Amino acid sequence: MRHLMTRSIVLAALFLAAVLDLIGCGPSRPTPSGVSQTTAAATQPAGNAQAPVAVNVAIDNFSYTPAVVTIHAGTQVTWVNHDDVPHTVTASDKSFTSAALDTDDHYSRVFSQPGTYSYYCAVHPHMTGKVVVTN
Repeated sequence: MRHLMTRSIVLAALFLAAVLDLIGCGPSRPTPSGVSQTTAAATQPAGNAQAPVAVNVAIDNFSYTPAVVTIHAGTQVTWVNHDDVPHTVTASDKSFTSAALDTDDHYSRVFSQPGTYSYYCAVHPHMTGKVVVTN
């Protein structure tokens, strides 16, 4: 009987960890791709105000996660394709575009000017995202 109770507690803890991971509270995964709009702030290493900042956007399950990234001017954004099919990162105004990114390929761009940069996948135009650059 005690073995069954311990097993139930372990299973409940695993279930809770999986749920927290899916809703974005887990430490190792990005926000779930089912979320239509998420804002991620650029992070900077503590104690070094001059260090460059960077933000990652996952391409997974035919979506960009987070779909909306808010950063400061001078921040580098890197997109990494985790899907099994190629995708691109193409500005809606054609000001930038990546090559077709195969699985685990990445594309980076530094955004130096404030503004809103909408982008999409040229292979799958329903995939869209946005980079909002502030001062």
